[in-house]
Amino acid sequence: MRASFRKSYLWVLKNTLNRVTIRVARAGGGPFSLIRHVGRRSGRTYETPVVLAKVPEGFVTELTYGENVNWFRNVEAAGGCIVVYGGEEYRVDAIEPCDAATGRAAFPTFRRAILTATRRKNFRLLRTVVDPAT
Repeated sequence: MRASFRKSYLWVLKNTLNRVTIRVARAGGGPFSLIRHVGRRSGRTYETPVVLAKVPEGFVTELTYGENVNWFRNVEAAGGCIVVYGGEEYRVDAIEPCDAATGRAAFPTFRRAILTATRRKNFRLLRTVVDPAT
């Protein structure tokens, strides 16, 4: 995908679809969750809707638009973020690579089939903080 087209596409996505999916994610409905992250340059707090799979260690995400999207770069720079999943907040303290087979297996059957058919392979584990009181 050409850089200028990609940049335009991501701008349109951010200013249209994301506004709707953020509302759905905040309400804990649909397939969307939120990544709440701090801008690495601005210091502002942002919310980005994503599709996550819950696993015992935290959450798995597929980097649909690659590693150069702002939310991912911000989370890496900060070393963590807040995930809002099903209306609950979880603190993420590490992001780790996740192999494609493990990443796809974390998702429900229908989403796994889509990820397999589209040959998605760029997965990350968002490791959540373990509460020592539990």
